Amino acid sequence: MTTALQGVRVLDLTRILAGPTCTQLLGDLGADVIKVERPGEGDDTRKWGPPYVEDEGGDDTSESAYYLACNRGKRSVAIDLADPEGQGLIRDLAARSHVVVENFKAGGLAKYGLDYEGLRAVNPALVYGSITGFGQTGPYRERAGYDFLAQGYGGIMSLTGEPEGEPVKVGVGVSDIVCGMYGAVAVLAALRHAEATGEGQHIDLSLLDSTVAWLAYEGTNYLVSGKVPKRQGNGHPNIVPYRTFESRDGKVILAVGNDGQFRRFCRFAGVEGLADDPRFSTNPARAKNRDALHARLAPVMAGRTTAEWVEGLSGIAVPCGPVNALDRVFADAQVRARGMRIEMPHPKAGSGTVPLLGNPIRMSATPVRYERPPPTLGQHTAEVLGEVLGLDGAALDDLRARGIIG
Repeated sequence: MTTALQGVRVLDLTRILAGPTCTQLLGDLGADVIKVERPGEGDDTRKWGPPYVEDEGGDDTSESAYYLACNRGKRSVAIDLADPEGQGLIRDLAARSHVVVENFKAGGLAKYGLDYEGLRAVNPALVYGSITGFGQTGPYRERAGYDFLAQGYGGIMSLTGEPEGEPVKVGVGVSDIVCGMYGAVAVLAALRHAEATGEGQHIDLSLLDSTVAWLAYEGTNYLVSGKVPKRQGNGHPNIVPYRTFESRDGKVILAVGNDGQFRRFCRFAGVEGLADDPRFSTNPARAKNRDALHARLAPVMAGRTTAEWVEGLSGIAVPCGPVNALDRVFADAQVRARGMRIEMPHPKAGSGTVPLLGNPIRMSATPVRYERPPPTLGQHTAEVLGEVLGLDGAALDDLRARGIIG
């Protein structure tokens, strides 16, 4: 079986979340991803726990669940970038790679000669992706960037939370993740260009830009109207009713997307008159009178269980669903049927395997493949440097003895 990116080599100089998300996606699609880490230290997130993968003694803290989340499908090579010989090894690997992805501060690799200009000199067709907090240009280019800051600067926090409450960040690092996904798309487009022309290019991605782009319809709502959007809690600025309600035994999501769905909902709920009320008969009217409609629906929704609403409304094509905690997510029949939990062997796991999230991409001819679990630090140093650069055992022993590799 072939993969979409079979034969593509990616040199991964990233750590934390945005960059590793990008390169993990490329690895799932079949690229050979070589993750370069600091000897003895590695990716910062290896220590970002608990929880950790536990060895048989139950006391190993070298492989956190956070690290496992975004480093599948890679080979780890431990090389000291601060050493000129280590920089030479990176340069040699880049000369034999198709892609480099890095997330150092803007200009941070230039002092080592490992920036785009430095590596383009040894590989003109190289696709070089840089991920930073604020980009390679602009007044904030030298600032450190983290997901939390990007969510604040980029406006997502201002839209998240209850109307009268505090702005709230999204529960996972979405600015990092969406930037990594944009990064993978950009790499694939640049690879296509390089294959057609022999010309590489520099990709400049930032957490802030990605977050602003992710504002989507709320961003254009503001640009068109000039009105700063208010937090809607679990509501929607343009669609009503589209929010959570209290059911008899918990919470339920009602997501009515058009007037036909609203009429069917009203029939099922026993409130047919609401669909004929001019205040509620069309979505623009419902959006204008949302508070009055929500007040009418709240006691109705509280009269049945979540399961009764989900089963009944799903049967008549009215979108409705539960608010699942993660235990119920991974027990859900649809999630299980789609293979969104996978198991991979891992040398540090006392059980022999670690559970990971599956890749959501489904392709008929070149499906994603899970061939390599998240690597331990420096697990593949000798393998990669021998295979790609042709270094023999004596050369590797010498480099290791002098601390240039780990």
